[in-house]
Amino acid sequence: MTSLTTLRRRFLVDGIVQGVGFRPFVYNLARGENLAGFVTNTSEGVVIEVQGPGEALDSFAVRLTGEAPPLADIVAVDIDEMEIDPGAAEFEIRASVDAPGTRTLIPFDVATCDDCLAEIRDPEDRRCGYPFTNCTNCGPRWTIIGRIPYDRPHTSMAPFTMCPLCQTEYEDPGDRRFHAQPNACPECGPRVWLEDYDGVISGRTDPLEAAAGLLAVGRVLALKGLGGFHLAVRSDDEKAVARLRRHKNREAKPLAVMAGNIEAARRLGVFGEAEEEMLTSPRAPIVLVNRNDGGQLAAPSVAAGHRRLGVMLPYTPLHHLLFDKLRARGVEALVMTSGNASDEPICLGNTEATTRLRFIADAWLLHDRDIVRRADDSVIQILDDGPLLFRRSRGYAPVPIHLKGAAASGPDILAVGPELKNTVCLLKEDRAFLSPHIGDMGNLQAFEFFSETVATLQDVLECRPGVIAHDLHPGYFSTRWAKEQTDRGSTLEPVQHHHAHLAAVMAEHGLTGPVIGLIMDGTGYGIDGTIWGGEILAGDLKEFQRLGHFDPVPLPGGDAAIRAPWRTAVSYLRHAFGDDLPKLPWMADLPVAAVVEMLDKDLNSPVTSSCGRLFDAVAALTGGWLEARYEAQAAIEMMAMVSRDEVAVAAPFCAPLSGDAPRGVSPCQAVISKEVDGFIIPVDPIIRGVVEALAVGAVPAEISARFHRTLIDLFVAAAREASRRSGLKDVVLGGGVFQNEILIEETARLLREEGFAIHRPLLVPANDGAIALGQAIVARARLADGN
Repeated sequence: MTSLTTLRRRFLVDGIVQGVGFRPFVYNLARGENLAGFVTNTSEGVVIEVQGPGEALDSFAVRLTGEAPPLADIVAVDIDEMEIDPGAAEFEIRASVDAPGTRTLIPFDVATCDDCLAEIRDPEDRRCGYPFTNCTNCGPRWTIIGRIPYDRPHTSMAPFTMCPLCQTEYEDPGDRRFHAQPNACPECGPRVWLEDYDGVISGRTDPLEAAAGLLAVGRVLALKGLGGFHLAVRSDDEKAVARLRRHKNREAKPLAVMAGNIEAARRLGVFGEAEEEMLTSPRAPIVLVNRNDGGQLAAPSVAAGHRRLGVMLPYTPLHHLLFDKLRARGVEALVMTSGNASDEPICLGNTEATTRLRFIADAWLLHDRDIVRRADDSVIQILDDGPLLFRRSRGYAPVPIHLKGAAASGPDILAVGPELKNTVCLLKEDRAFLSPHIGDMGNLQAFEFFSETVATLQDVLECRPGVIAHDLHPGYFSTRWAKEQTDRGSTLEPVQHHHAHLAAVMAEHGLTGPVIGLIMDGTGYGIDGTIWGGEILAGDLKEFQRLGHFDPVPLPGGDAAIRAPWRTAVSYLRHAFGDDLPKLPWMADLPVAAVVEMLDKDLNSPVTSSCGRLFDAVAALTGGWLEARYEAQAAIEMMAMVSRDEVAVAAPFCAPLSGDAPRGVSPCQAVISKEVDGFIIPVDPIIRGVVEALAVGAVPAEISARFHRTLIDLFVAAAREASRRSGLKDVVLGGGVFQNEILIEETARLLREEGFAIHRPLLVPANDGAIALGQAIVARARLADGN
């Protein structure tokens, strides 16, 4: 029986509990139970002390987790009995306690809530038309925070002193703006203005009205958002979109579109309840949906060669108000792409944007609330078994991956990621804090962004690990940076690229291994000094064995072959046919002989087992993708040509099934070369099959369907062989090739039918955005084991 005797208990609540309205929730909950005590933010989490009858305390404990605010994510609640305070009579919210040893989770930026949206459209509301309206349920968090605890003096709202009305809201526990740190209004908050090349546009009382007018006539607008600048232009204006591409130097890579509301989004794409739920969620990512060719879209310039379109909805009051003005001009969607030149980090500050975007934008919609942390839009696709992340950034990072089992304990680790799609990861206690997307480390601005992000994670989390995990590749920017830190006393832990892919998926699923890993991507430095990328591994968090791989083929010119896939195609033809190269139509206009000479003399032709390069070769053989205008273009556009049903009935490019093979086994099982030390997946039968198909008139879509069927069958055959050798039945799918929805879904389905347990990325990308997490996990496992 629950005691009615007065008791006092202390609750330490761990998780995302700051910046989400948790303290006012606790205040009202405690008052409703007639409890005395207090609640306060600390660096450890939210501390609550409550005093009252035991029955009320028990009820409080149940409701604390069961009725928490929707944006709160409670990870743990520690409860301790305390001595009674005879003087306790009321419940209060106390000032935050700033102390070393941050454990509190950093809140993510939240899309505008319905209440705030109603206010900015209500002519009678004092925030009508105000583009920085927010409350405890929405608004900026990570992008304005300087450090924990999340209080206004530690954010970029510190320079804006609240007016009496805002201060009253902030201090009223019954108001939804109670302790909303970015709280502001037109009287006391940030302001917005419009500039062109000549400065502030004068004679305009409403900068959003003027901005909408420019967009309506096809101008390019640089718009300051939550985590950086966007470049915006009408999505239905072919010439305007083409001009943006030309000036941004983004020749072919698909562009994202922001629809003014969900109805406009439905006119752009075809999607179901799961996609709509994601589009309208507080995280508000870009969601890849099937394109509706009847929508208001300049399809050739926005997403040529793609059946999917990246769509997002407005997620700030500024976006919503701008679209209100645009709808009056017949515009319901905008191309909304990152505010940068191609391959550079997104612009952050006003001066940076007006300088770096000077030859791209026609005008700048600016404001005076500083963006402290960069955060690109996240990109996600919904598959039958859950989400598939392409970029984990705004709305997701830096929410940590909660670790389980052996990975949850050990030394703190800093992992600095790969060269492409870089992120960094800080492993602290049982949490892996994966940074927002940084991007490709190909220029000085990207490297500066990388260095800034490393410093940010360490400063905000108050954690400076003495161990740095990095890639094996000696030429990567991140590897070179890590080695420079040894002068400051850091210990280095090199981790092989594909082992990191394996460990990242294992970590998010709480696996300790060993498991089989089908790790398929474009490039990763192998332990033998060659370029890996089509790997079948068996391993755990500490070590791995290379059970099999695609047959290595020279890459003439190295990176030059990645940019010019026709070079790769020549090498694969040479590998399959020797000196008797077939004459394909596209070869007549290219210096094929020079590439053959490079191969013969072994000049700058590193060998690679890459599945991504095999994709390039097959695509180029058709004559359609001789040059790559963005990463993985051939693979992405080949996938867009075919459906899952077409792939299911296609004939693979494999040798006929041998007579003694088991019933039901794919013809591709027979082509695997079962060497003693490891098995090889030959590529020659594929290349010969493609050439034979082209000779009898096969079109690229047919080649694509058959090639996808071949890869799926080979992946399943490789898993069977790996299981036969290792006795394992858990299979991890990882690497950028598995961003291909057909490959990942069909491979997983067939393997499950054969009794394998399949684990794929759900919380982190399949691509190199997950590498830093895997590096950190492997480094910790090795050190925890004393190696």
